[in-house]
Amino acid sequence: MSLSRGYVEVVQFFRDRTAVVFTFLFPAMLLLLFGTIFGDSSEQPGVSAGQIYAASMLAYGILTTGFVTMGSGLALDREDGTLKRLRGTPLPVSAYLIGKLILVLTLSIAEAALLILVGTLFFDMPLPDASHWLTFAWLLILSVTACSLLGVAVSAIVKHARSAGAILNVPVVAMNFISGVFIHPITQLPSWLITVASFFPIKWMAQGFRYVFLPDSMKSMEAAGSWELGRTAMVLGAWCVIGLVLCLATFRWSEKDR
Repeated sequence: MSLSRGYVEVVQFFRDRTAVVFTFLFPAMLLLLFGTIFGDSSEQPGVSAGQIYAASMLAYGILTTGFVTMGSGLALDREDGTLKRLRGTPLPVSAYLIGKLILVLTLSIAEAALLILVGTLFFDMPLPDASHWLTFAWLLILSVTACSLLGVAVSAIVKHARSAGAILNVPVVAMNFISGVFIHPITQLPSWLITVASFFPIKWMAQGFRYVFLPDSMKSMEAAGSWELGRTAMVLGAWCVIGLVLCLATFRWSEKDR
């Protein structure tokens, strides 16, 4: 049932051409803008600003795809009566949410592929070896899961689908600025802002993807002077658990159930 629901979600999404274009092209457009504006400027020889942004923007793409798509999607399903109709079917909550997660995972993989393609074609970002691809895999899975579950939880405060974009994009943009995605190196930020960002997943997602695609010498540009892969896994895993708990506590089929 989960796979069937996932198939329906994917088909429905790709039938909406506007959503497809903006979901995929906006992060790639930002990458081209940042990479072009800052050009070859970088404090590390042999690594361009475009390559740094190409790696960091993978975190932004996953965050917007998981958090915003999931949050606004649930708000819309609740408002147009989709959830109410599904409640009258044998479909359990778990199958519905896994179906949404399949959609987000599919979109995130496609988004990551596009950003990597842009990074390699326009900014000569080198592709990693096999061991780094393995890190990329678990990082992608944990990131998608954490962002999607948080999107489900935050959908509870979205009263109307038309306001979902405004509500969900504000924290997304703010977190990207203080987490070293739009501003690099992150050490340019005040130390207290870096501390705040360390409590949230986006900072660790961006740092992990920089480990995958950038030379090891770039770890000196991180806040701790190292990649901290173990801590990255723990923080993202913790947010997966927090997101799941919040989902179980906040998910309702309709507003009347609140």
